[in-house]
Amino acid sequence: MVCVLAEMRIQGLGVIDEAVLELHPGFTVVTGETGAGKTMVVTGLHLLSGGRSDASKVRAGSAKAVVEGRFTEISGEQALRILSDSGAETDEDGSVIAVRSVGADGRSRAHLGGRSVPVGVLGKLSEQLLAVHGQNDQLRLLRPAEQRAVLDRFAGEDVAGPLADYRKTRQEWLSVARELEERRSRSRELAQQADLLRHGLAEIEAVDPAPGEDVELTEQVKRLAAVDELRDTATAALIAVTGASDGDPDVPGALGLLAEARRRLGSAEDATLRELEPRVSEAAVLLDEVGRELTAYLDTLDADPERLEAILARQAELKKLTRKYAADVDGVLAWAEDARARLAGMDTSEEALEELAARRDALAEELAGHAARLSAARRTAAAELGKQITTELSSLAMGQAALEVTVRGKQTDATDPLALTVDGQTVTAGPDGVDEIELLLRAHAKAPALPVHKAASGGELSRVMLAIEVVLAHTDTVQTLVFDEVDAGVGGRAAVEIGRRLARLARTHQVLVVTHLPQVAAFADRHLMVDKGLSDGVTRSGVRTLDDEERVTELARMLAGLDDTETGRAHAEELLNSAKEFKATMGDKAGSRVLE
Repeated sequence: MVCVLAEMRIQGLGVIDEAVLELHPGFTVVTGETGAGKTMVVTGLHLLSGGRSDASKVRAGSAKAVVEGRFTEISGEQALRILSDSGAETDEDGSVIAVRSVGADGRSRAHLGGRSVPVGVLGKLSEQLLAVHGQNDQLRLLRPAEQRAVLDRFAGEDVAGPLADYRKTRQEWLSVARELEERRSRSRELAQQADLLRHGLAEIEAVDPAPGEDVELTEQVKRLAAVDELRDTATAALIAVTGASDGDPDVPGALGLLAEARRRLGSAEDATLRELEPRVSEAAVLLDEVGRELTAYLDTLDADPERLEAILARQAELKKLTRKYAADVDGVLAWAEDARARLAGMDTSEEALEELAARRDALAEELAGHAARLSAARRTAAAELGKQITTELSSLAMGQAALEVTVRGKQTDATDPLALTVDGQTVTAGPDGVDEIELLLRAHAKAPALPVHKAASGGELSRVMLAIEVVLAHTDTVQTLVFDEVDAGVGGRAAVEIGRRLARLARTHQVLVVTHLPQVAAFADRHLMVDKGLSDGVTRSGVRTLDDEERVTELARMLAGLDDTETGRAHAEELLNSAKEFKATMGDKAGSRVLE
């Protein structure tokens, strides 16, 4: 079971007071009389998808409009990441509730899985879960970027691989080109900066500080400045350990006292006392070592005014550096390292510029190779895409029409900073390649191939959009497709074929269609009707699911208002039976989709 929009609730939106839409995992159709509020269903989906809010859509007398959608079986990696990052919680059945509200004052709020989220989060999630195709979306198809996206989606990995290589090389090419241009245009400024850096490095290298040297010198200065006090302390400690240097018996020192203790313990008649003598000997050894270290320390404490002067002079040299470049010597050394790195990128010599230019040209040649492979892959895919869409159009009452997908280089001249030579042509190296993609429609064999918007009427444009969607169905990761007035401007046989194509699309996707054509509605798995009525003098609309009998009545109404005639009902029943037979045959050929 793929992810579907299982249910949608609408409150206070346009003419809809309150409605619950229980959607089928396959093909759901929404019908209703003009002005009943069918378009509010699509408006609600746009809001649920993070679309722009509009206070004018809030029902008169309501404090706010609320749209709530329940999505089931979400499994896509990106969709799951969005849910996780937003802290959304799933219900016991694994479904996730998305809510969008718009106040009468225009303020908008969004919630996902019980958590308040920015509206943009709903937009990102909807990109993974559903796609809404309305008249505005058809207009979007006319944009070159959208036409390129259609071709690249159809081509799949055949284009995705070369496109990734192209983009990676292009980024490096632009970086090198920018650096070369900067060095050339800022050569004087960079030369001045380089001189300042070299002067600073020369100062530092002349002093040649060692890491942590300033801290070490500070300790040495403290020691030399307090040499007399330190000598008195060390001497007193040495006498206490070893005794007076003249052997005064009144000042025996700790070693002398320990020697007496060893003598007495060693000659004692009691074994317990004799056992203590080795431990006293160990203490004597330790004190002897301390005495020698104190003696060595005193030897280093000779007053040395010249040494102190030299250290103070060295400190003064280091302070000059720390005043100019950093707070301490380690910081000065870090500044020097950074300066050397910056100097490496400031070389404006002819040799350095020539080396950069050669690197840029080599990358341009590599980029041209990637662009050529990308264009070739697109041309191959374009031929097949045009062929498949043309086949679909022939089944949508456009049997003489043919759609061509053209791939041409974006011509430019050498003044273009993004100019690139590919296969002898000067083209613009855009972020998505060097190609211009255009969908051309040939109305019949002898007609010229014209851009789709010039060759197709409104209804034909809807059919082109549907044909593209059917062809791209196998490449589309979005599982819920919404079509608003996809059948605009068509009728008769063409309408029947549109219904068949939507039913076929519903074998792999969840399809929701807002329509006014009974030929399309007859192919739905579930039929919802927007009902308009008066209550206390106020127009209210709701949505209800039609049973088989009600469905016949609604289809008869859609057949030019023939709901109260036997002929209309007979025609409606004929439409439903024909649609059921087609879906049964389609199921036998394609395999039924598991529906819940």
